[in-house]
Amino acid sequence: MNLRNWSLIGACALALPAAAQEVTFKIAHFLPSVAPAQQRVLQPWCDEMKAASKGRIACQFYPAMQLGGTPAQLVEQVKTGVADVVWTAPGYSTGRFPAIEAFELPFMVTDATNSGKALWKFYEQHAQAEFAAYKVLAFHTDGGQVVHTDKKPVTGLTGLFGVKLRTSTRLGAKTLVALGGAPVAMPPAQVTEAISKGVVDGALGSWELVYPTKLSEVTHFHAAPAAGGAHPTATVLMVLMNKQKYDGLPADLKAIVDKTTGPVLVAKFGAVFDDVATDTRKRLTVQGNKITTFSPTEVAAMMRATASVEDEWVKQVGDRGLDGKKLLAAARELTGTRAK
Repeated sequence: MNLRNWSLIGACALALPAAAQEVTFKIAHFLPSVAPAQQRVLQPWCDEMKAASKGRIACQFYPAMQLGGTPAQLVEQVKTGVADVVWTAPGYSTGRFPAIEAFELPFMVTDATNSGKALWKFYEQHAQAEFAAYKVLAFHTDGGQVVHTDKKPVTGLTGLFGVKLRTSTRLGAKTLVALGGAPVAMPPAQVTEAISKGVVDGALGSWELVYPTKLSEVTHFHAAPAAGGAHPTATVLMVLMNKQKYDGLPADLKAIVDKTTGPVLVAKFGAVFDDVATDTRKRLTVQGNKITTFSPTEVAAMMRATASVEDEWVKQVGDRGLDGKKLLAAARELTGTRAK
């Protein structure tokens, strides 16, 4: 074989890695692997990318904080490259993402599908600056939080007085205080044990959390607004990618990530969370649990009681240089929920 042939082989060898570069995304989140977010949204998303890339994109999941740390540290883990992708809640990192908090204000979220679409538009119009350090893949909400209790049902405003409930975000905690309850902060993984030991009376959480965290085994009563009504509080959730990881992808793999995320992934989260909510209610009813619906009169009383949470938030984000009134008005318009 002459020198020219060896040169051609060498040139081809150098060209192959770039053309057929393979990548594995390390995906971390805070719930067990059985959670619908992984099984019904993130894993199918990975499967779709793998098929579209002819096997060049793969995913490795690290559920339940298997990479170490706490849920509050997930945003830092993806920023620094400990994880390539995380599914987490901005509210777990108190004060870090003030604008997006608007969707966790009282009675802002009615369901997962519509609030997810509204939240993505809100991010595009008002909150991109606070996520500049990340490649944002999706935003969605949990569809609204329900009151899950062990010993007794909660019926309206008076039923919450003195009730100790696990809350997931600072605005959820402030909302509960305004309703007369006592918030207790803790990761989802600790909630079931805390209820079983009487540390808390129950939890504020979405329907989606009930079976993955085994709330179904320690709570017997559930209270929520009627279908289509806004919930007292909700949790914003998001999928973030390490920006350097994304920037280092070949153009064709970037295109696959882009095509399968954004509004497309937002819609999938919304559909799954709403479906899980419907299914969970049915399963709990069959199980013998009692589900209470807040009456319009009770909801109106709750809205009046939580108006101060909205006022305080507007002032707080204003102190940080944001136009709180503008952000609040935009969120209300996008979600179609009541103005104060």
